Amino acid sequence: MKKSQIALLAGVAALFLGCREKNENVIKVGILHSLSGTMEISERGVHDSELLAISEINAKGGVLGKKIVAVEADGASDSNMFASEARRLLSDEKVATVFGCWTSDSRKAVKPIFEELYGLLWYPVQYEGMEASPNIMYMGASPNQQIIPAVDYCAEKFGKKMFLVGSDYVFPRTANKIIKAQLTQLEGECVGEEYVTLGGVDFSEIVSKIKETNPSVILNSLNGDSNVAFFAALKDAGISSDVIPVMSFSIAEEEVAKMDVKNLSGNYVSWNYYETTQTARNKEFVSDYKSAYGEDKMTGDPIEAGYIAVYMWAAACEKAGSFDVEAVRMAAKGLSFVAPEGVVTIDGGNQHLYKQVRIGKINEKGLIDEVWTTPSAIKPDPYLSTYQWARGL
Repeated sequence: MKKSQIALLAGVAALFLGCREKNENVIKVGILHSLSGTMEISERGVHDSELLAISEINAKGGVLGKKIVAVEADGASDSNMFASEARRLLSDEKVATVFGCWTSDSRKAVKPIFEELYGLLWYPVQYEGMEASPNIMYMGASPNQQIIPAVDYCAEKFGKKMFLVGSDYVFPRTANKIIKAQLTQLEGECVGEEYVTLGGVDFSEIVSKIKETNPSVILNSLNGDSNVAFFAALKDAGISSDVIPVMSFSIAEEEVAKMDVKNLSGNYVSWNYYETTQTARNKEFVSDYKSAYGEDKMTGDPIEAGYIAVYMWAAACEKAGSFDVEAVRMAAKGLSFVAPEGVVTIDGGNQHLYKQVRIGKINEKGLIDEVWTTPSAIKPDPYLSTYQWARGL
C-alpha cells in the first residue's frame, strides 16, 4: 500500500474517531411545536423556553457529562404533521426524549407513536384530563388544578349562569362536559355552548347568542389566534369585562401581548403561573427569558411549564444515571424542582405535577394580576376520581 493511501486511510479513521467521540459527548432531544399556522401564537414561546433551559443546562456542563443538542421540528398546527414529526424524531433522529405539543389533538396524535416506540414526551400545557400514559409526563394542569377551581370562583363572584365557547376539538369539548356536570352540582345553568373550527374568526352569530342569553360569565376555551377575533367581536358588540366578564383557559401573557389589550383588560384567566408570580426564582427566570429573547417578550404558564420539563428530564437522567426511557421514567416519580411558580413535584402514580392554582385578572398593561390562589400545591386528579359529580364522565 502506498504511503499516500495509508495517510488517506489514517485521515479517514481519525475523522471517524473524532466524529464518534464528538457524538458520544452529546445527547439529542426533540423540540416539537407549531412554528407556523394558527397555534404559532401560543407555541413559539414554549419552544423558546425549552431552548433557554437547554442552554442553561449546557452552560453548567450538560447532563451526565453530555451537551444537549436540540433537534427542532414544526408541527405546523396540524395533528397529522405532529404525528409524522414525532415518528421521525424517535425513529430517524433517535432522540432521547421529546418536549412538545400544545393542543390535545396533537398530543393524542403522537401518544400512540410514543407508546409504540417507547419514547417519552414532556407535555407542557393544561388539558382536559381523562388520560395518564406511561410515555407522557404532564407538566400542565389537570382539570382539578385549573378548570374546576375557576368555575367555582366564577359561580361565587359573578353568578351561575354561564355561556361556554371553545375551539372544536377534544380539549374544549371535554372541558365543557366537565363544566356542565359541575354546574349541575352547583345548581347553575349553561345558557349556551358554541364551538368554532381551530383558527376560526367569525364570531358574529356566537356574540349575538351571548347578547341574547345575557350570561353571568363567559367561559372561554378557544385556542390560538381565534381569541384575537373573539375578543374584538365582543368589544364591537359592547360586551366589555364590566358587562359580562370572560374567564379564559388558554390565554396567557404571550397571547395577550399579540392582541389589543383594550379588548382584554378586566377579564380573567386561570393558570398555575404568571409573569407577575412573586417568587425569587421567577424574578430570575423572567430576567433570563427577556435577556435571551427581548424585553418585549412575555413569559406565561405553558412557557414556564416547558422550561420545567427540560429541567425535570435532566434531573431524572442524573438520578437514573442513564438516558434510557424506562430508567428516566422511574427516576422521575416523586421528583421535585424549585420552579418559577414554586416547588413542583411529579406524582408517582399518574406522572402529572402537583401545582398551585392561580386565578388572574388581565390589567391595562397586558400583565396578569393574581386575584386568588390555593394556599398550597394541589394533587393532580386527571380522572376526577375525588369528585362524586364527575362519575361517568
